[in-house]
Amino acid sequence: MDSLSTLLWNNVIAGGLTAGSFLICTLVSLVLGVGIGLLHRYKNHASRGFLLTLAILPAIIEIIIMMVNGNLGAGVAVAGAFSLIRFRSAPGSAREITSIFLAMAVGLATGMGYVTAAVMFFIIMAAVILLLLSLHYGEETEMQELRVNIPEQLEYADVFDDLLDRYTSRRELVRVKTTGMGSMYELKYRVCLKQSGTEKAFLDEIRTRNGNLTVSLGRVPDQKDEL
Repeated sequence: MDSLSTLLWNNVIAGGLTAGSFLICTLVSLVLGVGIGLLHRYKNHASRGFLLTLAILPAIIEIIIMMVNGNLGAGVAVAGAFSLIRFRSAPGSAREITSIFLAMAVGLATGMGYVTAAVMFFIIMAAVILLLLSLHYGEETEMQELRVNIPEQLEYADVFDDLLDRYTSRRELVRVKTTGMGSMYELKYRVCLKQSGTEKAFLDEIRTRNGNLTVSLGRVPDQKDEL
């Protein structure tokens, strides 16, 4: 137990930063960063740029921690520099934020020289995430977005209620807006189909009610998709 504890908490830069210890920490950071990217990509959509960011973020955090380690003035200066950063893009998903924090935690550990602890932490977190995904933890039936155009003279309050009762287990009217220079209404629903493979029959019956105007059914867009 003592030997395991010594190995786990062994600080590779305890005797001072050397070229060898720097290379070890950087290589471990990059390998774990790539691993975090692959973990994030599992059963999830991710852009190439975001995966690249996850791959190099631990190494970036590592070198920052190495440079300010034990230097209070440098630490305050780096904190001030980071406070100037403004994130102007659309907010990320919960899983993206989790992956970023995981990458930062790994970078902090390797930057302090605790490479074994960083590796073990990544393995534990990866195992927990994969286990929860395999158990479908917190997963609910996928909602879809239904958009229906109707003529302005058609009363939309309950015109599709019987079809929605037959084909969906859940539905919610999210928005109603005018379109086509005010000659039509666009209804936007969030729906959950009772059975897969019934999309065509569902849309065909809607088209017989709305005069064969535009109907669309697809995934619920992310917030950044609607900007």
